[in-house]
Formats: sequence, C-alpha cells, structure tokens
Amino acid sequence: MDTQEFLQQYAAGERNFSRVNLVHVCLTNAKLVGAHLTGAHLVGADLRGVDLTNAHLEQAKLNQACLADAEMIEVCLISAEMVGADLSGADLTKANLSGADLRGVKLGGADLKGANLSKTDLRGADLRGADLSGADLQEAQLEGADLDGAYLESADLRGAAIAGTTLKGTGLASTRMPDGSVHA
Repeated sequence: MDTQEFLQQYAAGERNFSRVNLVHVCLTNAKLVGAHLTGAHLVGADLRGVDLTNAHLEQAKLNQACLADAEMIEVCLISAEMVGADLSGADLTKANLSGADLRGVKLGGADLKGANLSKTDLRGADLRGADLSGADLQEAQLEGADLDGAYLESADLRGAAIAGTTLKGTGLASTRMPDGSVHA
C-alpha cells in the first residue's frame, strides 16, 4: 500500500490497517487518530508531527522511524519494536509502551507523564529533559540511558536496571527507586 492509498482509505473512514506494510513511508503531520496499526511495518517511516492519539500499534515495527513532535496521547505501543526511533519532543502522555524495544531511542524533551514503560528495553536511550512524572518504569532496562535533566517525580522504578544510567540533574521527588525505597 502506498501513502496516497493509505491516506485515502483513512479519510474514507477505514481505521483497521493491521499488518500493513508502510516501510519508509512519509506521513508527516498526518491525522491518524484512532488508527489500528497492530503489527504494521513502519520501519524508517517519516512520521514527524503525526497525530496518533488513541492509535493501536501493538507489535508494530517502527525501527529507525522519525516520530519527532508526534502527538501520541494514550497510544498503545505494547511490545512494539522501535530501535533507534526518534521520538524527541513527542507527546506520549499516558501511552502504553509496556514490553516495547526502545533501545537507543531518542526521547529527549518528550512528554511521558503517566506512561506505562514497564518491562521496556530503554538501554542506551536518550531521555534528556523528558517528563516521566508518574510513569511506570517497573522492571525497565535503563542501562546506559541518559536521563540528564529528566523529570521523574512519582515515577515507579521498582525492579528497574539502572547501571550506568546518567541521572544528573534529574527530578526524583517521590520516585520509587529500584530497591523499593522512595526518594525524598
């Protein structure tokens, strides 16, 4: 399916695009609210500024995709593969990314308030300046991640692996730490 056909079908009211192949597609600033892209292949896609609010992308492949400044409020990305994706400045408020592969992802300045990142692989991720307040990071793999200046107030890091993680300038008030303690 090409970009034009995909957008035409969406405009006509179609929402189910499960398992669609849109590798290297350009959908900048597209409005795809509520789209079902479960298992879709969007590797290398240009999705800058896209609106995927309430979209379903479970098990989607978004490796190397650019989602900078995307609106992804309450998006479902359970077990999605997003290695090396650029989500800088994206709004992922209350997004469900549990079990997702986010190794090396760029999330600098992203809004992840209340997001579910439990059991997510964030090794080597750039989370500088990200807002993770109230986020669930239980059992997340954060080894080598850069959280410099990130905001983690009331986040839950119980069971998270944080060896080699940069936490300089990070707001940790009321954060539940990996050992279960609460940071004052």
